[in-house]
Amino acid sequence: MDKISAGDTAWVLVATALVMLMTPGLGFFYGGLVRRKNVLATIMHSFFILALISVQWVLWGYTLAFGPDRGGIIGGLEWLGLNGVGAEPNPTYAPTIPHSLFMIFQAMFAVITPALITGAFAERKRFKAFALFTVLWATLVYDPIAHWVWGDGGWLRALGALDFAGGTVVHISSGVSALVAAIVLGRRLGYGDEPMEPHDATMAVLGAALLWFGWFGFNAGSALAANGLAVNAFLVTNTAAAMGALSWMTVSWAHRGRPSVLGAAAGAVVGLVAITPAAGFVTPAASILIGLGAGLFCYLAVQAKKRLGFDDALDVFACHGVGGTWGALATGLFATVAVNEAGKDGLFYGNPQQFLIQLVAVVATWVFAGAATFVLLKVVDVLVGLRVHEQEEVAGLDATQHGEVAYQL
Repeated sequence: MDKISAGDTAWVLVATALVMLMTPGLGFFYGGLVRRKNVLATIMHSFFILALISVQWVLWGYTLAFGPDRGGIIGGLEWLGLNGVGAEPNPTYAPTIPHSLFMIFQAMFAVITPALITGAFAERKRFKAFALFTVLWATLVYDPIAHWVWGDGGWLRALGALDFAGGTVVHISSGVSALVAAIVLGRRLGYGDEPMEPHDATMAVLGAALLWFGWFGFNAGSALAANGLAVNAFLVTNTAAAMGALSWMTVSWAHRGRPSVLGAAAGAVVGLVAITPAAGFVTPAASILIGLGAGLFCYLAVQAKKRLGFDDALDVFACHGVGGTWGALATGLFATVAVNEAGKDGLFYGNPQQFLIQLVAVVATWVFAGAATFVLLKVVDVLVGLRVHEQEEVAGLDATQHGEVAYQL
Protein backbone atom coordinates (compact mmCIF):
# COMPACT_ATOMS: atom_id res chain seq x y z
CA MET A 1 0.00 0.00 0.00
CA ASP A 2 1.28 3.46 -0.90
CA LYS A 3 2.27 5.59 2.06
CA ILE A 4 2.61 9.36 2.18
CA SER A 5 6.15 10.64 2.80
CA ALA A 6 6.42 13.79 4.90
CA GLY A 7 9.68 14.73 3.15
CA ASP A 8 8.31 14.28 -0.35
CA THR A 9 5.16 16.17 0.56
CA ALA A 10 7.11 19.08 2.04
CA TRP A 11 9.34 19.33 -1.03
CA VAL A 12 6.48 19.25 -3.54
CA LEU A 13 4.60 21.89 -1.52
CA VAL A 14 7.66 24.15 -1.77
CA ALA A 15 8.09 23.31 -5.46
CA THR A 16 4.45 24.20 -6.12
CA ALA A 17 4.96 27.61 -4.55
CA LEU A 18 8.11 28.12 -6.63
CA VAL A 19 6.27 27.32 -9.86
CA MET A 20 3.43 29.63 -8.85
CA LEU A 21 5.94 32.48 -8.51
CA MET A 22 7.05 31.95 -12.10
CA THR A 23 3.84 33.32 -13.59
CA PRO A 24 3.96 36.78 -11.96
CA GLY A 25 7.72 36.63 -12.59
CA LEU A 26 6.90 36.13 -16.27
CA GLY A 27 4.61 39.15 -16.01
CA PHE A 28 7.53 41.30 -14.86
CA PHE A 29 9.82 39.84 -17.54
CA TYR A 30 7.30 40.63 -20.28
CA GLY A 31 6.24 43.91 -18.63
CA GLY A 32 9.77 45.28 -18.75
CA LEU A 33 10.06 44.46 -22.44
CA VAL A 34 7.00 46.39 -23.67
CA ARG A 35 6.45 50.14 -24.02
CA ARG A 36 5.41 52.15 -20.98
CA LYS A 37 1.80 52.55 -22.14
CA ASN A 38 1.28 48.76 -22.10
CA VAL A 39 3.01 47.69 -18.88
CA LEU A 40 -0.05 47.05 -16.70
CA ALA A 41 -1.92 45.28 -19.48
CA THR A 42 1.03 42.97 -20.05
CA ILE A 43 1.50 42.15 -16.36
CA MET A 44 -2.26 41.67 -16.04
CA HIS A 45 -2.15 38.91 -18.66
CA SER A 46 -0.03 36.73 -16.36
CA PHE A 47 -1.76 37.73 -13.12
CA PHE A 48 -5.23 37.16 -14.57
CA ILE A 49 -4.26 33.76 -15.99
CA LEU A 50 -3.01 32.70 -12.55
CA ALA A 51 -6.53 33.26 -11.24
CA LEU A 52 -8.46 32.03 -14.28
CA ILE A 53 -6.68 28.75 -14.92
CA SER A 54 -6.42 27.93 -11.21
CA VAL A 55 -10.23 27.71 -11.24
CA GLN A 56 -10.47 26.04 -14.66
CA TRP A 57 -8.02 23.34 -13.54
CA VAL A 58 -10.05 22.50 -10.44
CA LEU A 59 -13.38 22.41 -12.29
CA TRP A 60 -12.44 20.44 -15.42
CA GLY A 61 -8.84 20.95 -16.55
CA TYR A 62 -7.24 18.40 -14.23
CA THR A 63 -9.60 15.57 -15.08
CA LEU A 64 -9.17 16.18 -18.82
CA ALA A 65 -5.38 16.10 -18.48
CA PHE A 66 -4.88 13.34 -15.90
CA GLY A 67 -8.23 11.62 -15.49
CA PRO A 68 -8.83 7.99 -16.50
CA ASP A 69 -7.75 7.55 -20.12
CA ARG A 70 -10.11 7.79 -23.06
CA GLY A 71 -8.45 6.34 -26.15
CA GLY A 72 -5.00 7.76 -25.42
CA ILE A 73 -6.27 11.23 -26.34
CA ILE A 74 -7.96 12.77 -23.30
CA GLY A 75 -8.83 12.06 -19.69
CA GLY A 76 -12.35 11.18 -18.64
CA LEU A 77 -14.62 13.29 -16.46
CA GLU A 78 -14.45 11.08 -13.35
CA TRP A 79 -12.45 13.74 -11.46
CA LEU A 80 -14.64 16.67 -12.49
CA GLY A 81 -14.55 19.31 -9.78
CA LEU A 82 -11.86 17.19 -8.07
CA ASN A 83 -14.36 14.49 -7.25
CA GLY A 84 -12.29 11.67 -5.76
CA VAL A 85 -9.10 13.73 -5.64
CA GLY A 86 -8.15 14.06 -1.98
CA ALA A 87 -5.44 13.59 0.61
CA GLU A 88 -4.78 9.94 -0.18
CA PRO A 89 -1.89 9.07 -2.52
CA ASN A 90 -2.51 8.07 -6.13
CA PRO A 91 -0.41 5.02 -7.10
CA THR A 92 -0.16 6.10 -10.73
CA TYR A 93 0.90 9.71 -10.35
CA ALA A 94 1.70 10.39 -6.71
CA PRO A 95 2.50 7.28 -4.65
CA THR A 96 4.20 9.18 -1.80
CA ILE A 97 2.33 12.51 -1.73
CA PRO A 98 -1.37 13.40 -1.51
CA HIS A 99 -3.19 13.20 -4.81
CA SER A 100 -4.47 16.74 -4.27
CA LEU A 101 -0.88 17.98 -3.96
CA PHE A 102 0.03 16.42 -7.31
CA MET A 103 -3.05 18.15 -8.73
CA ILE A 104 -2.12 21.63 -7.50
CA PHE A 105 1.52 21.16 -8.54
CA GLN A 106 0.34 20.38 -12.06
CA ALA A 107 -2.05 23.34 -11.90
CA MET A 108 0.91 25.71 -11.84
CA PHE A 109 2.17 24.23 -15.10
CA ALA A 110 -1.28 24.68 -16.63
CA VAL A 111 -1.24 28.30 -15.44
CA ILE A 112 2.08 29.43 -16.88
CA THR A 113 1.73 27.77 -20.29
CA PRO A 114 -0.96 30.06 -21.77
CA ALA A 115 0.74 32.99 -20.01
CA LEU A 116 3.81 32.35 -22.15
CA ILE A 117 1.77 32.88 -25.32
CA THR A 118 0.77 36.41 -24.27
CA GLY A 119 4.18 37.81 -25.17
CA ALA A 120 3.46 37.19 -28.84
CA PHE A 121 0.33 39.35 -29.00
CA ALA A 122 1.41 41.97 -26.45
CA GLU A 123 0.33 45.58 -27.03
CA ARG A 124 -2.57 44.85 -29.38
CA LYS A 125 -5.07 42.21 -28.22
CA ARG A 126 -8.45 42.96 -26.65
CA PHE A 127 -8.71 41.80 -23.05
CA LYS A 128 -12.09 40.15 -23.66
CA ALA A 129 -10.61 38.18 -26.56
CA PHE A 130 -7.57 37.26 -24.48
CA ALA A 131 -9.71 35.91 -21.63
CA LEU A 132 -11.92 33.82 -23.91
CA PHE A 133 -8.99 32.50 -25.91
CA THR A 134 -7.14 31.51 -22.74
CA VAL A 135 -9.97 29.34 -21.41
CA LEU A 136 -10.49 27.69 -24.79
CA TRP A 137 -6.78 27.11 -25.37
CA ALA A 138 -6.17 25.67 -21.92
CA THR A 139 -9.11 23.28 -22.33
CA LEU A 140 -8.70 22.24 -25.96
CA VAL A 141 -4.91 22.43 -26.47
CA TYR A 142 -3.02 22.24 -23.17
CA ASP A 143 -5.16 19.62 -21.45
CA PRO A 144 -5.11 17.10 -24.34
CA ILE A 145 -1.34 17.48 -24.91
CA ALA A 146 -0.70 17.06 -21.18
CA HIS A 147 -2.71 13.84 -21.30
CA TRP A 148 -0.84 12.58 -24.38
CA VAL A 149 2.55 13.03 -22.72
CA TRP A 150 1.95 12.63 -18.97
CA GLY A 151 -1.47 11.02 -18.55
CA ASP A 152 -1.72 7.33 -17.76
CA GLY A 153 -2.59 5.80 -21.14
CA GLY A 154 -1.67 8.91 -23.16
CA TRP A 155 -0.49 7.90 -26.62
CA LEU A 156 2.86 9.70 -26.53
CA ARG A 157 3.58 8.35 -23.05
CA ALA A 158 2.75 4.86 -24.32
CA LEU A 159 5.04 5.43 -27.29
CA GLY A 160 7.88 6.14 -24.87
CA ALA A 161 8.33 9.90 -25.35
CA LEU A 162 10.39 11.51 -22.58
CA ASP A 163 9.36 14.90 -21.22
CA PHE A 164 10.38 15.34 -17.61
CA ALA A 165 8.85 18.76 -16.93
CA GLY A 166 7.23 20.14 -20.07
CA GLY A 167 9.33 20.59 -23.22
CA THR A 168 6.45 19.50 -25.44
CA VAL A 169 3.56 20.08 -23.05
CA VAL A 170 4.57 23.59 -21.98
CA HIS A 171 7.15 25.13 -24.28
CA ILE A 172 6.52 23.75 -27.76
CA SER A 173 2.75 24.05 -27.36
CA SER A 174 2.98 27.69 -26.21
CA GLY A 175 5.78 28.65 -28.59
CA VAL A 176 4.07 27.33 -31.72
CA SER A 177 0.75 28.82 -30.60
CA ALA A 178 2.51 32.15 -30.10
CA LEU A 179 3.79 32.07 -33.67
CA VAL A 180 0.29 31.41 -34.99
CA ALA A 181 -1.15 34.18 -32.79
CA ALA A 182 1.43 36.70 -33.97
CA ILE A 183 0.66 35.95 -37.62
CA VAL A 184 -3.15 35.94 -37.20
CA LEU A 185 -3.26 39.21 -35.22
CA GLY A 186 -0.80 40.95 -37.55
CA ARG A 187 1.86 43.49 -36.75
CA ARG A 188 1.60 46.26 -34.20
CA LEU A 189 0.97 49.72 -35.63
CA GLY A 190 4.29 51.24 -36.62
CA TYR A 191 6.18 47.94 -36.35
CA GLY A 192 9.47 48.30 -38.20
CA ASP A 193 9.09 52.08 -38.50
CA GLU A 194 8.75 53.32 -34.92
CA PRO A 195 11.01 52.54 -31.94
CA MET A 196 9.52 49.82 -29.76
CA GLU A 197 12.31 49.42 -27.25
CA PRO A 198 11.79 47.87 -23.79
CA HIS A 199 10.67 50.55 -21.35
CA ASP A 200 12.40 49.05 -18.28
CA ALA A 201 15.28 46.62 -18.72
CA THR A 202 15.74 46.30 -14.97
CA MET A 203 12.18 45.01 -14.59
CA ALA A 204 12.84 42.45 -17.32
CA VAL A 205 16.02 41.21 -15.63
CA LEU A 206 14.17 40.96 -12.31
CA GLY A 207 11.48 38.91 -14.03
CA ALA A 208 14.10 36.62 -15.58
CA ALA A 209 15.71 36.13 -12.17
CA LEU A 210 12.34 35.18 -10.67
CA LEU A 211 11.82 32.71 -13.49
CA TRP A 212 15.24 31.16 -12.87
CA PHE A 213 14.43 30.88 -9.15
CA GLY A 214 11.00 29.38 -9.72
CA TRP A 215 12.31 26.96 -12.35
CA PHE A 216 13.98 24.90 -9.63
CA GLY A 217 10.47 23.98 -8.50
CA PHE A 218 9.39 23.45 -12.10
CA ASN A 219 12.10 20.90 -12.89
CA ALA A 220 13.35 19.50 -9.57
CA GLY A 221 9.78 19.37 -8.27
CA SER A 222 8.86 17.12 -11.18
CA ALA A 223 10.73 14.30 -9.47
CA LEU A 224 7.74 14.39 -7.08
CA ALA A 225 10.08 13.30 -4.29
CA ALA A 226 12.92 14.63 -2.18
CA ASN A 227 15.53 12.33 -3.69
CA GLY A 228 18.62 12.13 -5.87
CA LEU A 229 16.62 12.61 -9.07
CA ALA A 230 15.35 15.95 -7.77
CA VAL A 231 18.93 16.94 -6.95
CA ASN A 232 20.10 16.05 -10.47
CA ALA A 233 17.23 18.01 -12.00
CA PHE A 234 18.09 20.99 -9.79
CA LEU A 235 21.76 20.83 -10.77
CA VAL A 236 21.27 20.52 -14.51
CA THR A 237 18.60 23.24 -14.45
CA ASN A 238 21.02 25.76 -12.97
CA THR A 239 23.85 24.66 -15.25
CA ALA A 240 21.83 24.91 -18.46
CA ALA A 241 20.47 28.33 -17.46
CA ALA A 242 23.99 29.59 -16.78
CA MET A 243 25.32 28.20 -20.06
CA GLY A 244 22.36 29.62 -21.97
CA ALA A 245 23.07 33.08 -20.56
CA LEU A 246 26.75 32.83 -21.47
CA SER A 247 25.98 31.45 -24.92
CA TRP A 248 23.39 34.07 -25.95
CA MET A 249 25.45 36.93 -24.53
CA THR A 250 28.60 35.76 -26.30
CA VAL A 251 26.89 35.29 -29.67
CA SER A 252 25.18 38.69 -29.43
CA TRP A 253 28.48 40.27 -28.30
CA ALA A 254 30.23 38.89 -31.38
CA HIS A 255 27.30 39.98 -33.57
CA ARG A 256 26.68 43.47 -32.18
CA GLY A 257 29.96 44.36 -30.54
CA ARG A 258 28.63 44.72 -26.98
CA PRO A 259 27.52 42.27 -24.26
CA SER A 260 23.76 42.70 -23.90
CA VAL A 261 22.18 42.66 -20.45
CA LEU A 262 18.80 41.68 -21.84
CA GLY A 263 20.57 39.11 -24.00
CA ALA A 264 22.05 37.47 -20.92
CA ALA A 265 18.60 37.40 -19.30
CA ALA A 266 16.98 35.94 -22.41
CA GLY A 267 19.78 33.40 -22.69
CA ALA A 268 19.18 32.18 -19.15
CA VAL A 269 15.49 31.74 -19.93
CA VAL A 270 16.10 29.73 -23.10
CA GLY A 271 18.62 27.56 -21.25
CA LEU A 272 15.88 26.83 -18.73
CA VAL A 273 13.40 26.11 -21.51
CA ALA A 274 15.70 23.64 -23.23
CA ILE A 275 16.68 21.70 -20.12
CA THR A 276 13.06 21.31 -18.97
CA PRO A 277 12.23 18.08 -20.84
CA ALA A 278 15.69 16.64 -20.18
CA ALA A 279 16.19 17.60 -16.52
CA GLY A 280 15.41 14.15 -15.13
CA PHE A 281 17.32 12.20 -17.76
CA VAL A 282 20.68 13.88 -18.52
CA THR A 283 24.03 14.48 -16.84
CA PRO A 284 25.46 17.87 -15.85
CA ALA A 285 27.93 17.67 -18.75
CA ALA A 286 25.06 17.18 -21.19
CA SER A 287 23.21 20.14 -19.65
CA ILE A 288 26.11 22.41 -20.63
CA LEU A 289 25.74 21.35 -24.25
CA ILE A 290 21.96 21.77 -24.08
CA GLY A 291 22.33 25.29 -22.66
CA LEU A 292 24.97 26.15 -25.25
CA GLY A 293 22.71 25.04 -28.09
CA ALA A 294 19.73 26.88 -26.64
CA GLY A 295 21.55 30.22 -26.53
CA LEU A 296 22.82 29.81 -30.09
CA PHE A 297 19.70 28.44 -31.77
CA CYS A 298 17.28 30.81 -30.06
CA TYR A 299 19.42 33.87 -30.81
CA LEU A 300 19.52 32.86 -34.47
CA ALA A 301 15.73 32.39 -34.41
CA VAL A 302 15.29 35.96 -33.13
CA GLN A 303 17.42 37.24 -36.00
CA ALA A 304 15.42 35.17 -38.49
CA LYS A 305 12.17 36.68 -37.19
CA LYS A 306 13.40 40.14 -38.09
CA ARG A 307 14.00 39.02 -41.66
CA LEU A 308 10.73 37.10 -41.99
CA GLY A 309 8.76 40.11 -40.77
CA PHE A 310 6.12 38.62 -38.43
CA ASP A 311 5.59 40.49 -35.17
CA ASP A 312 6.05 38.07 -32.29
CA ALA A 313 6.38 41.01 -29.93
CA LEU A 314 8.47 39.38 -27.20
CA ASP A 315 10.03 36.51 -29.17
CA VAL A 316 7.98 33.76 -27.60
CA PHE A 317 8.37 31.42 -30.57
CA ALA A 318 12.13 31.95 -30.80
CA CYS A 319 12.59 31.29 -27.08
CA HIS A 320 9.96 28.67 -26.28
CA GLY A 321 9.10 27.11 -29.63
CA VAL A 322 12.70 26.77 -30.81
CA GLY A 323 14.13 26.25 -27.32
CA GLY A 324 11.51 23.63 -26.45
CA THR A 325 12.06 21.81 -29.73
CA TRP A 326 15.82 21.71 -29.18
CA GLY A 327 15.34 20.50 -25.62
CA ALA A 328 12.92 17.73 -26.59
CA LEU A 329 15.23 16.51 -29.35
CA ALA A 330 18.32 16.87 -27.15
CA THR A 331 16.60 14.61 -24.62
CA GLY A 332 16.61 11.96 -27.35
CA LEU A 333 20.35 12.53 -27.78
CA PHE A 334 21.62 12.79 -24.21
CA ALA A 335 19.19 10.79 -22.02
CA THR A 336 20.76 7.99 -20.02
CA VAL A 337 19.38 5.42 -17.61
CA ALA A 338 22.45 6.07 -15.47
CA VAL A 339 20.62 9.23 -14.34
CA ASN A 340 17.10 7.79 -14.24
CA GLU A 341 16.37 4.08 -14.41
CA ALA A 342 12.78 4.88 -15.33
CA GLY A 343 13.94 6.75 -18.44
CA LYS A 344 15.63 5.55 -21.61
CA ASP A 345 19.03 5.80 -23.21
CA GLY A 346 19.27 8.32 -26.03
CA LEU A 347 21.10 8.26 -29.34
CA PHE A 348 24.52 8.98 -27.84
CA TYR A 349 24.05 6.08 -25.43
CA GLY A 350 23.27 3.56 -28.15
CA ASN A 351 19.51 3.97 -28.63
CA PRO A 352 18.72 5.92 -31.83
CA GLN A 353 15.06 4.90 -31.60
CA GLN A 354 14.58 7.28 -28.67
CA PHE A 355 15.55 10.23 -30.83
CA LEU A 356 12.93 9.18 -33.40
CA ILE A 357 10.29 8.90 -30.66
CA GLN A 358 11.19 12.40 -29.48
CA LEU A 359 10.86 13.64 -33.06
CA VAL A 360 7.36 12.15 -33.31
CA ALA A 361 6.36 13.92 -30.09
CA VAL A 362 7.74 17.22 -31.36
CA VAL A 363 5.99 17.01 -34.72
CA ALA A 364 2.67 15.95 -33.14
CA THR A 365 2.79 18.86 -30.72
CA TRP A 366 3.72 21.35 -33.43
CA VAL A 367 0.92 20.26 -35.74
CA PHE A 368 -1.84 19.98 -33.14
CA ALA A 369 -1.00 23.16 -31.21
CA GLY A 370 -0.58 25.20 -34.39
CA ALA A 371 -3.76 24.02 -36.09
CA ALA A 372 -5.92 24.19 -32.97
CA THR A 373 -4.67 27.66 -32.07
CA PHE A 374 -5.44 28.96 -35.55
CA VAL A 375 -9.01 27.66 -35.34
CA LEU A 376 -9.54 29.03 -31.83
CA LEU A 377 -8.28 32.48 -32.79
CA LYS A 378 -10.62 32.61 -35.76
CA VAL A 379 -13.56 31.57 -33.58
CA VAL A 380 -12.72 34.20 -30.95
CA ASP A 381 -12.34 36.83 -33.66
CA VAL A 382 -15.84 36.08 -34.93
CA LEU A 383 -17.32 36.13 -31.42
CA VAL A 384 -15.71 39.21 -29.86
CA GLY A 385 -12.96 40.51 -32.18
CA LEU A 386 -9.30 39.87 -31.49
CA ARG A 387 -7.67 43.24 -31.80
CA VAL A 388 -8.23 46.65 -30.22
CA HIS A 389 -9.11 49.63 -32.42
CA GLU A 390 -6.25 51.64 -33.87
CA GLN A 391 -6.82 54.63 -31.60
CA GLU A 392 -6.82 52.33 -28.57
CA GLU A 393 -3.55 50.75 -29.65
CA VAL A 394 -1.96 54.17 -30.11
CA ALA A 395 -3.14 55.34 -26.68
CA GLY A 396 -1.96 52.11 -25.05
CA LEU A 397 -3.77 49.16 -23.52
CA ASP A 398 -3.24 50.26 -19.92
CA ALA A 399 -5.58 53.23 -20.36
CA THR A 400 -7.95 51.83 -22.97
CA GLN A 401 -8.42 48.28 -21.63
CA HIS A 402 -8.02 48.84 -17.89
CA GLY A 403 -8.48 52.57 -17.25
CA GLU A 404 -5.22 52.75 -15.29
CA VAL A 405 -1.60 53.69 -15.90
CA ALA A 406 1.55 52.04 -14.62
CA TYR A 407 3.39 55.19 -13.60
CA GLN A 408 2.20 58.57 -12.31
CA LEU A 409 4.83 60.85 -13.81
